Amino acid sequence: MFISIEGPEGAGKTTLASELGRRLSAIGQKPYLTYEPGGTALGKEIRRIVRFGIVGGRETDLPVPLDDRAEALLFMAARAQLVAEVLRPRLAAGEAVICDRYADSTLAYQCFGRGLPLEPVRQALGFATGGLWPDLTFLLDLDPAMGLQRNREKAPDVPVDRFEAQDLAFHGRVRDGYRTLAREEPRRWLVLDAERPIADVAELAWDELRRRLGMAES
Repeated sequence: MFISIEGPEGAGKTTLASELGRRLSAIGQKPYLTYEPGGTALGKEIRRIVRFGIVGGRETDLPVPLDDRAEALLFMAARAQLVAEVLRPRLAAGEAVICDRYADSTLAYQCFGRGLPLEPVRQALGFATGGLWPDLTFLLDLDPAMGLQRNREKAPDVPVDRFEAQDLAFHGRVRDGYRTLAREEPRRWLVLDAERPIADVAELAWDELRRRLGMAES
């Protein structure tokens, strides 16, 4: 089963991924946790570029400006490598894969947030993923201002990246984009209120995941 976790900055995606992985392990499943952009050597290099605009490998290098289309295509390149190197082999081996962000994040951030046209990006995503989409996607819905504040409080010494530095209007468009995507595919998405305690969010997500696994076994 392929599970993705989506949401704005500071929504608790990584925490939820870890908790679901722990619970799957406890019932004898083989969960594999990964993230985007990253999860492969190529993905980690691209992660540094898209987050901080750094090309060359040294933190002292001056950041380069990224065209919005170039940014979207970099995310897709990282994703294509992740699909080929990690996702398809792991799923073929019978493992449950949990991915912290996936293709929907490009639609939310680069289309709704940046303003790129949806249909050409959807087509490019189909090529990059080879048609691989999650069986279940959790959306951790959160007010953008609260999420950004959480990030600063959790890691005050970590440099602000290119996305955190965007204004609240940008993050509001991203949130609206995620909600739109969830409404378009209600069978795949489950929207969770990320303002609730993480224990409550994890319990709701686990209930849904157990239900889906039960359906798969029946």
